[in-house]
Amino acid sequence: MADAAAAPVGVFDSGVGGLSVLAEIARLLPDESLLYVADCGNIPYGEKSPEFIRQRCRSVAEFFQEQGVKAVVLACNTATVAAAADLRERFAQWPLVGMEPAVKPAAAATRSGVVGVLATTGTLQSAKFAALLDRFASDVRVVTQPCPGLVELIEAGDLNSPVLQRLLQGYVEPLLAAGCDTIILGCTHYPFLRPLLSRMVPASVAIIDTGAAVARQLQRLLAERNLLASGPARPTQFWTSADPDHLRNILPLLWKKSDAVQSFTR
Repeated sequence: MADAAAAPVGVFDSGVGGLSVLAEIARLLPDESLLYVADCGNIPYGEKSPEFIRQRCRSVAEFFQEQGVKAVVLACNTATVAAAADLRERFAQWPLVGMEPAVKPAAAATRSGVVGVLATTGTLQSAKFAALLDRFASDVRVVTQPCPGLVELIEAGDLNSPVLQRLLQGYVEPLLAAGCDTIILGCTHYPFLRPLLSRMVPASVAIIDTGAAVARQLQRLLAERNLLASGPARPTQFWTSADPDHLRNILPLLWKKSDAVQSFTR
C-alpha cells in the first residue's frame, strides 16, 4: 500500500474558504501531499442551485481522479449539502469527508441554551441543516443568521475593512441580542474572520467551527485504509477557475506561503 499511501489528498471549495480547512489538515497530517481546487469563478455557492453545485463538484472530482488522489475533502458546507451524497455514489473508491455546521458540539457547549449560526443562505435552507437541528439541537434554541456578502469580501482578501466590520456587526448583533453564548461558523470562509469576531463578542461567547474535526475525520478514514502517508509531503498545488494571479496574491494572507497556482478550466 506504500504507493497508494503516497498519493495526494484532494481538497475542494467554492473559493478560498477551504484554506481554513486545508490549514487544519496540514497541521494534523504534515506528511500528506495536498491538492486544492478553488472554484472562484463561480463564487458564491450559497446563492447557486443544488444542481449547478453538483455539476461543479463532479467536474472537480473527475479532475482529482486524473490526478490520482486517494481521498477527497469537500471543504465547503454548501457543496457538502448539495453534492456529498452524489459524489459518494459516483466515486465510491474514495473516502470523502464533507463539512457540516458544528451543531452537536455547540448544543453541548451552550450554557444559556441559545446557539447562533452564521452561514450562507444555501446551508441554512437545506434539509441537511434541518436534520442536524432535529438530531442534536432539540433541547436548545438555535438562532440562524444568513450572511450575504461576507464570502465575496473574504474572497477579495478583505478581513478587516470598515465595510466588512459593519456587515459582520449587523449579522452578529441579533445573535447576541437573542442571548446566544455560542456561535457556529457555518461556512469555511468565516474562520478567517475569527480575530475580528472575537473583538465583537464578549469573551464568554464560544466561537466554534469544524475545520479541526474534519482533519481528524480524514486522519481516521485514511488510517482505516492504511493510507496514511509517511512523508515527506510534496509542495501543495493550487488550481482556481478564476484569475490565477488573484489567488497567488491572496494566498500569503490566508495560507502560510504562496505556492504554485494553475488555471482550472473545466
